[in-house]
Amino acid sequence: MPDKEISAGGVVYRNEGGQLQIQLITDRYGRLSFAKGKSEPGETVEETALREIREETGITGKIDALIDIIAYTYNHPVHGPVDKEVHYYLVESRGGQLRPQLEEIRGVAWYEPMDAWEKQLKSGYDNNDFILEKGLLMLGLEL
Repeated sequence: MPDKEISAGGVVYRNEGGQLQIQLITDRYGRLSFAKGKSEPGETVEETALREIREETGITGKIDALIDIIAYTYNHPVHGPVDKEVHYYLVESRGGQLRPQLEEIRGVAWYEPMDAWEKQLKSGYDNNDFILEKGLLMLGLEL
């Protein structure tokens, strides 16, 4: 039976001067994505999401709602098949200084919603299209 891995992260947004903005990270492979990472022992998935966002981007947040859970299996070079579950939340930015955790990611930035959507489609992971689309819909934006 495959090992199981739980990760969590979020679509982080803020209202900057009356303008909605969406946070995207550039991962270590140069692809656009959302801050996320593995749960630590004794941590809830919500705590994992907020910790990973804070560690990777410098931003503190508050969870609004669960966007969705993506499940897939990947092959680990040592452990073989791993069933992975990623919990994505809609997270409102509550402050902090935007700074990438360079040991984990290459960069982080804020984008206008449609710019974020276009960048996701061009340079993101296919399974994140649905997550961003659903997050934007939850914020009242139609694509």
